[in-house]
Amino acid sequence: MPSPARRARTAPALTAAVLLPVLAACGGGSADAGAGSRGGSDPAAAHLTVLAASSLTDVFKTAGAAYEKAHPGTRITFSFAGSQELAAQVRQGAPADVLVTADTRTMDGLAAETGSPSVIARNRLVIAAGKGNPFKIGGLKDLADSKVKVVLAAPEVPVGRYSRQILDAQQVRVVPVSEEPNVRAVLGKVELGEADAGLVYRTDAAKSADRIATVDIPDEQNAVASYPAAALKQSKNATAAASFVVWLSSPEAQKILQDAGFQKP
Repeated sequence: MPSPARRARTAPALTAAVLLPVLAACGGGSADAGAGSRGGSDPAAAHLTVLAASSLTDVFKTAGAAYEKAHPGTRITFSFAGSQELAAQVRQGAPADVLVTADTRTMDGLAAETGSPSVIARNRLVIAAGKGNPFKIGGLKDLADSKVKVVLAAPEVPVGRYSRQILDAQQVRVVPVSEEPNVRAVLGKVELGEADAGLVYRTDAAKSADRIATVDIPDEQNAVASYPAAALKQSKNATAAASFVVWLSSPEAQKILQDAGFQKP
């Protein structure tokens, strides 16, 4: 039987042996990121939180998977919402690393919280009509028909502002049946038959082609939405955040965006 002195010497060693695997398991992503930077992998490896406009929901899921594959050790979590909601989150200090909005105005209003933004894509508006287009909507002027229930995004939302801009330019007066917080909500109202038509981005309409009718708006009557991306100054992963923003303008990322219907920056 070991002496008391020997038991005293052995106990700390056993405790350390038990705790080390537990601490390693609790380390999670941080441990992975550290290992990546020690080895010759990507020194910018990290767990990034990206705040992005709702209209980027589908394409950014594809882009995020491609980025993670090309940058082992990096994980990306997206949070999608209307640009005005994202701006509010940034001002309230929500933990995040990168911001991508659907307009330059919102991004410019956050200049104190971001690095230098770069436009990564552009988009245009279309009319989303009910499946089969029962009201035979052919253009913006048809949205003024009092029999047509039109839904728009709220004025503070980029797509809502673009919508009012092009309607006003064509002197089309529309009284929306509802004002929604983002473009996906507008599209949802049309898909469910709660509205007969709405103004949405071309890329969102394309994703719902089997549930709605899409009516193009001529370029001379349309608005161009610009999508700027920037790293947030509050990010605790500054190098990784900057790397992701740069990657969004790379040929690989641009192909993903353009395959989804977005236009070149």
